[in-house]
Amino acid sequence: MKQGLSLRVSQHLALTPQLQQSIRLLQLSTLEMAQEVEQMLDENPFLERGEEVADREDFGVQTADAPVVAGEQLEEAAQPVVELRSAEPDTRTTQADSADSASDEVESRLDGAAPVEESWEGDGTVEMAPDDSEWGGDAPARNSGSGGDDDDTATAADLARVPVSLQDQLHEQARCLRLSDEDSAALFFLIESLNDDGYLEDSLHELARACWRLTAGRPADEEPRFDEVEAIEQRLGMALQWLQQMEPTGVGARDLGECLRLQIMELRNTPAARTALAICEQPLELMAKRDIKRLCAATGHDDETVRAALALIARLEPKPGRRFVDVERNVVVPDVIVTRAGRGFKVSLNAEVMPRLRVHDVYANALRGRREAGGEAGHAAMQQRLQEARWFIKNIQQRFDTILRVSSAIVERQRNFFMHGELAMRPLVLREIADELGLHESTISRVTTAKYMATPFGTYELKYFFGSSLGTETGGNASSTAVRALLKQFIASEEPTKPLSDNQLSDLLKEQGIECARRTVAKYREALRIAPANLRKAL
Repeated sequence: MKQGLSLRVSQHLALTPQLQQSIRLLQLSTLEMAQEVEQMLDENPFLERGEEVADREDFGVQTADAPVVAGEQLEEAAQPVVELRSAEPDTRTTQADSADSASDEVESRLDGAAPVEESWEGDGTVEMAPDDSEWGGDAPARNSGSGGDDDDTATAADLARVPVSLQDQLHEQARCLRLSDEDSAALFFLIESLNDDGYLEDSLHELARACWRLTAGRPADEEPRFDEVEAIEQRLGMALQWLQQMEPTGVGARDLGECLRLQIMELRNTPAARTALAICEQPLELMAKRDIKRLCAATGHDDETVRAALALIARLEPKPGRRFVDVERNVVVPDVIVTRAGRGFKVSLNAEVMPRLRVHDVYANALRGRREAGGEAGHAAMQQRLQEARWFIKNIQQRFDTILRVSSAIVERQRNFFMHGELAMRPLVLREIADELGLHESTISRVTTAKYMATPFGTYELKYFFGSSLGTETGGNASSTAVRALLKQFIASEEPTKPLSDNQLSDLLKEQGIECARRTVAKYREALRIAPANLRKAL
């Protein structure tokens, strides 16, 4: 063995913390972005929400146009040019009284601060940079819980928008019953055990054990005595009878069959209703498949009565608590809004989701004064936090700039969709947008994931506008999204007694000049959550 010394030259891609943060912010959804902003506001003292309207900065627009080299490698923006400007106490009357205390707080933070990381180093300046002002000035100021006399007051419109939950509705009815304290507690426990659909997911025995542990304050691993559980289970059984008599009808059921039976018993006593009760006693698979022959044999009724009973069951509500669900919890907040502007379309960011952030000028000026006074202890750590705040603001702005550019390119490519609907959708892949904007394909994928666009036809995820292509007889291409829309039209206009099979749908597409195999039709139909022909057949 002979020892030697050699020199090797190699190239590798290194992601700085700034670039890593930019990539991570780009793939966050609106909700996750809001949580990230709140976390950063809590951790970084140099970052604050802007309360006044400020002009939107230009940072990120020029650098966003730069082409991508070597995959995900993005050009890092240069350090901002810092302009010296003297502090003007008369323009900060709201913060003048607290400047001394803020300076003391910063000085206390400087003592014993952690060493600065090399990659977050700035240019050594602590003066207010031109881009330290708040960003997102187009967004209206939000009520962040600042003190005021009107914070706890609610208008009539606000009260009207407050949804009434299923539990509130049932508790209101329970107050009208004259029950003992024990029965009222049992009924209250059952109401609170309902899921959003109005069902009891656990059996009475399991609920009785849970109620015993709750009232006795016992641990979950301790087993109760049989007589204690039996007494609670009997009381819960009586409370269940009262619960199942409340509105909406069918609430408190343990399964779908019981829910349907509770609703049928509220109807008139007709042959169809009696047959429907008998059908609900049978396995639900027979009803789902509409197996008339087996249902006739199981219930002992004729074909016509069974069909009438199935039609009656189809009009029932399988989820009694559905109308009480707070739909606002599931409302999608769009990141981009597309509106008509003359003969074209205007693409703009949703001001409601754009955070308005800025560097805390009091803390930044206090840090500058500390440096000018010659206090170097802990200065590097505080300079690092100030630089983090600046980069966070810039990365957020770059995120929204990229979303806006990608959305504008999508609107330009899918112009026919915004004019005529999904039938006019054209094939589009991520690479086309990436090549047009000079970005990497993975960047476009991050931008289009969990980002939504409000259009004249509804709110869609940005990925919705991308789809594969199918060949046509003329040699052109048809978008898979347009093909699915065409399938929905075919199925919506079919005869209820003679639904179209997948083979027939494939033939209809061929008549339109679109080559689509039966398997592809079945895949698109399942993606649209449309039942096969045998289940769509009307009675």
